[in-house]
Amino acid sequence: MTSLSWKRPFDALAAAGLLVVFALLMLLIAAAVRLTMGRPIVFRQVRPGKDRRPFTLYKFRTMSDARDSSGELLCDGQRLTRLGRLLRQTSLDELPQLWNVLRGDMSLVGPRPLLMRYLPYYTDRESRRFAVLPGITGWQQVHGRNLFGWEHRLELDVWYVEHMSPWLDLRILCSTVVAVFTRRGVVVDPRSTGGKDLDEERRDQAEFRRPRAPSVAA
Repeated sequence: MTSLSWKRPFDALAAAGLLVVFALLMLLIAAAVRLTMGRPIVFRQVRPGKDRRPFTLYKFRTMSDARDSSGELLCDGQRLTRLGRLLRQTSLDELPQLWNVLRGDMSLVGPRPLLMRYLPYYTDRESRRFAVLPGITGWQQVHGRNLFGWEHRLELDVWYVEHMSPWLDLRILCSTVVAVFTRRGVVVDPRSTGGKDLDEERRDQAEFRRPRAPSVAA
């Protein structure tokens, strides 16, 4: 892994510029979400960042609060609205994460920040993904997103950490633009592919039957 002195200045400048460029579009999306789904407009969730430190990730809301007769929330696929599906297909729901980049929680390019409950289920090698800031897009995202199993996807994250450079980031950003416009590899509802969450998939594997306690930096 090369020196990362170039990465933070680039991220801060690019995020600030993109927030200005997309300001009007983000206001229009916010208004559409407010009219179709109400409040909150922005979805917030705590995710693990660099060194497993938790931070609050921001996305435009894509699901309603629809519930069944017993008051339980319906599954994600049933709560995903038409607007939410469009936002996910075009990746526009990710735009608020530019604020995460500006704050220093995230980078434009890096391993995607996954769920806190996954922390006990990474191998030692896979845990190398936490050596860098998580990203809005990454090497995994331009190589199939959710179309492959967890082992392959997490290995792509580790490969990025081991080979990261300004030129690799530029290549990933260009590939991301192409993928967004062609909607290549987009899975709007990951559960629809029949895949399991990481904790579900590994709970039955011998080496993960007694998960390690997650180490979260103070």
